[in-house]
Amino acid sequence: MSQTTLIHERTVQERIHDFKEVSYGYDHNDMIQEAKRCLQCTNPLCRRGCPVEVNIPEFIKYIAENNPYKAVAVIKKKNNFPAVCGRVCAQENQCEKFCILSKKNKSICIGNLERYVADITMNNSLNLINKNGQYAKIAIIGSGPAGLSCASDLLQVGHKVIIYESLHDAGGVLRYGVPEFRLPKKILDMEINNLKQFGLTIILNNLIGRTKTINNLFHEQYKAIFIGTGSGLPIFPGIEGENLKHIYCANEFLVRVNLMNAYDFPDKADTPVYVGKNVVIVGGGNTAMDSARTAIRLGAKNVKIIYRRTEHEMPSRRKEKVHAKEEGVEFITLTTPIRFISDDNGAVNGVECVKVESIYNKGEKSIKYIINSKHIIKTDMVVLALGLRPNCILPSLTKNLHIDQSGYIKIDHNYMTSINGVFAGGDIVGGSTVIEAMGMGKKAAQAIINFIKNTK
Repeated sequence: MSQTTLIHERTVQERIHDFKEVSYGYDHNDMIQEAKRCLQCTNPLCRRGCPVEVNIPEFIKYIAENNPYKAVAVIKKKNNFPAVCGRVCAQENQCEKFCILSKKNKSICIGNLERYVADITMNNSLNLINKNGQYAKIAIIGSGPAGLSCASDLLQVGHKVIIYESLHDAGGVLRYGVPEFRLPKKILDMEINNLKQFGLTIILNNLIGRTKTINNLFHEQYKAIFIGTGSGLPIFPGIEGENLKHIYCANEFLVRVNLMNAYDFPDKADTPVYVGKNVVIVGGGNTAMDSARTAIRLGAKNVKIIYRRTEHEMPSRRKEKVHAKEEGVEFITLTTPIRFISDDNGAVNGVECVKVESIYNKGEKSIKYIINSKHIIKTDMVVLALGLRPNCILPSLTKNLHIDQSGYIKIDHNYMTSINGVFAGGDIVGGSTVIEAMGMGKKAAQAIINFIKNTK
């Protein structure tokens, strides 16, 4: 667990009424003091916990020496989006988890240090692009974390990179899935614009598979293609009443708010969003926390999160759970919905739930309903945050592009799909976090570089 007491945050009463960022981050003196706590281990376990293998002790050493520009240069050798990752990466389950000081419950706040140096050097970004003449034209499908990371590494060796994005703005899940109060869009825009300065082209409103096919791209002289389309189809519980009015999947709810500014309807937005007074969120991940905290900011008076396991087992970040509770979200654990109840107009007005207990059978964990524990929670809006699965539009329209039984694109050890010259990474192949997607994008980029060298 990280020592986070030095982080300055807006008060609860301030932040629940707008979408401004919750945390102010470190000030200069706090940053220096936190960096000086690093032991500079000769065998840094923190680095092993980083999916993109940032040299964490080295960048922290430069911070302790009050040299943020050298610090961010170290980070950008491996991670091209430190301002984003410093905010949304689950450091407590990765680099910070392995920090030797975590044994004393005071691991170095690696993510917050990363965010600090990224922010203060943002307007003086270093030119790390080294164009060495390895020119080839490469298409990337999807502008989320995997696609952007892959693009960045390809640009650095001089390739011409064009991203095709199906939506009207770039960023993928970083834009439509993460609320403004966790990741300000101006930060994301600055990271993307840095890549545009070095030659990245992004074509919006272009759904590959429909607007163009993979074969069309090869006919346009692209030498390789990377698929980073993510997972955008919601998972539903399969219970009675799930299609009632005012029941959202979390993806739709957050897209309307984050990407389409639905909260400003009809003044500045083209789509409305209904927000009830008594809102129930089903799920326990970061998306559930984001949905709950968004509902509060949109005027909900009572927000409850229902989760079928214990709070300790919730996959969301600890910080997000703390913030949600501070903002008034109630956690109802070891509980699962079994039916949604309708009012006379076909809108949800209740969730019938049952209490559960965890059972183990041959090492596998499952849940068991507790007899006589059925109860009803009154609600006028439900958000289902039960995860996502791949959208199969592109595979279904691309001959010989193989997927597994769950819809994920199959890749080999070099991130190559079943089609020669077509690579894939991120959620569409089974990644689960932003930093994992970025790591896959980087590895795929190296595989593409090698592929192009070997096919000349």
